[in-house]
Amino acid sequence: MSTTTYGPDRPIGIAVIGAGMAGAAHAAAWRAATTTRSPFPVPVKLVAIADIAEPLAQQAAGRYGYERVETDWRALKDAEDVDVVSVVVANHLHRQIVEELAAAGKHVLCEKPLSDTLEDAQAMAEVARAADSVIRIGFTFRRAPGLAALRDLVQDGTLGPVVHLYGRYLADYACSPTVPMTWRFRGEPGSGALADVGSHLLYAAEFLAGPTQAVSGARFRTVVKERPLPLGSTVGHGRVEVSDETEPVTNDDWAGWTARFGEADGIFEASRVSAGHPNGLRLEVTCERGAAVWDQERPAEIQLMVREPDGESEHRNGFRTVILGPGLWIASVGGVLLRALSGR
Repeated sequence: MSTTTYGPDRPIGIAVIGAGMAGAAHAAAWRAATTTRSPFPVPVKLVAIADIAEPLAQQAAGRYGYERVETDWRALKDAEDVDVVSVVVANHLHRQIVEELAAAGKHVLCEKPLSDTLEDAQAMAEVARAADSVIRIGFTFRRAPGLAALRDLVQDGTLGPVVHLYGRYLADYACSPTVPMTWRFRGEPGSGALADVGSHLLYAAEFLAGPTQAVSGARFRTVVKERPLPLGSTVGHGRVEVSDETEPVTNDDWAGWTARFGEADGIFEASRVSAGHPNGLRLEVTCERGAAVWDQERPAEIQLMVREPDGESEHRNGFRTVILGPGLWIASVGGVLLRALSGR
């Protein structure tokens, strides 16, 4: 672990690699991270945004208050004023960047998924375990109040051990065949919808039921077989003008599978072509003493059913809506790593 002592004369220096849709979210989250507690244990300094597209980096830096921009991420490795780096670029670029930043002693928050291949992901996990710095991955839905409430209900015995789960993450960003070709649509089966949104779904399931023990029955489907090439740069899921030339889509628009978690089992699906679902993460968990549902499209509530111990109230066994109050705390993307660095 790094022995650097952070304080008034040595703030934690933050940098973000990638100024696109998710990179901008990280940049904003690091700025907001210190608002999770007042006063925050250590000062934070917003140092740099790195992106090969300099205008995009300039825009993000100006909007969120970062001191400078870099067009080559390698400039951050030896920068003495940079301590923590968010890596928010295409999945296949993660491994090299994370490995070199870790070797340079930087603390790293890497966007999910770790990579688009199992080999690279396993290698990165080994790097994280061996590193003297803090290396984390950006799974943030565990901080959503509803999902946190479900976990509390499982662990405090209200619902008891998980018996089975149903989960799905439905998104619509790739519904239209006119959405331009980007890196998201290239790669092997499993590197598409499964990696992009399914990774969040599986992590949320493990948050409730424990580590995945086995997976079976996996199916992949590519709905939009080819996509037009963009005429300009693309950012996130944004639209740009496209050419008449197309390129085959090689990974999955939809994935479905079953999984086992210790004593629990579950059925899951992930899609990027589900019309009407901009951000549809949903988990239904059935336990020994009841059941509960959380849906990201209605994030401020959960559906809850708790069985009466004596079974006398089975005629009242439907779900009730529980509105979540301010007692459930949301951590920002950067909050987890900042607390780790401050020893809190």
